[in-house]
Amino acid sequence: MIQWYPGHMHKASKEFKKILPQIGLVVEVLDARLPYSSENPMLVKLRRGKPCIKILNKSDLADQDRLRVWQNFLELDSQVKTLTCSLEDNVISGLMDLARSLIPRRNNRSSMIYAMIAGIPNVGKSTLINRIAGRAIAKTGNEAAMTRMQQRIEISSELTLIDTPGMLWPNIENENSGYRLAATGAIRDTALDLQAVACFIAEFFLNDYPHQIQQRYSLENLPQTEIELLELIARRRGCIVSGGKVDFEKVARLLIAELRSGELGPVCFETPEVISQEMIQVDIIRQQKADMKASRKN
Repeated sequence: MIQWYPGHMHKASKEFKKILPQIGLVVEVLDARLPYSSENPMLVKLRRGKPCIKILNKSDLADQDRLRVWQNFLELDSQVKTLTCSLEDNVISGLMDLARSLIPRRNNRSSMIYAMIAGIPNVGKSTLINRIAGRAIAKTGNEAAMTRMQQRIEISSELTLIDTPGMLWPNIENENSGYRLAATGAIRDTALDLQAVACFIAEFFLNDYPHQIQQRYSLENLPQTEIELLELIARRRGCIVSGGKVDFEKVARLLIAELRSGELGPVCFETPEVISQEMIQVDIIRQQKADMKASRKN
């Protein structure tokens, strides 16, 4: 279990609950490379059945086939619509149309839609808001947890966005989700050991995207293990210290940086089927902990 819950995020969750009665729609920004792991499970409970648009951001970095599978899966919920977004997209028209489809105009009522826009740190929410608004409103940056204050942004005569700080939940129970979030920069690089994160990435590419990793680093043959892959990449990129030994810290940072920049090619770290299997293991661990807690009381 990974715990990373800065104080301002706890405050943000309280503010979120306060503002909910004033809004008609939730817009959640997700990372298209990890649609499940970048989804805040607290948000599902907090929005209390309000309609939701899930924007799959950074879609230019994502595996398009897997992304379509995720869109179909997410929209099995009748209150959810999805929208993909990349640096090239003009997302405002699609967002407005989807918002209006979920909240139709009604006689004798204001046509204004008040929508809360939320998302975990570093999914690109602030950059997206600035693009939608057509001006620099939200503070942006490559480090997780940039937005600290709630603000209202009038996008048009029919749409007002209420921006909220990026929120993570107190405990990331699925260990693989924790590594995915660390790999893409949603949690600070100090939250997990970078070499362990790099090993997770290397193993994932060996299993899911072997040709992409082979092409990126001009490898004649792929090794069997993630450690061997990191060693090969290190020697290709000069991540070597005195005595010809591999500098695992340096190669870990290199691999993580190239994943985040998209240089390793389009990826999606998870599928609905993979998540389903992982959550079975999470449920087993939950039950084991509950049993241990009960036994201590007896």
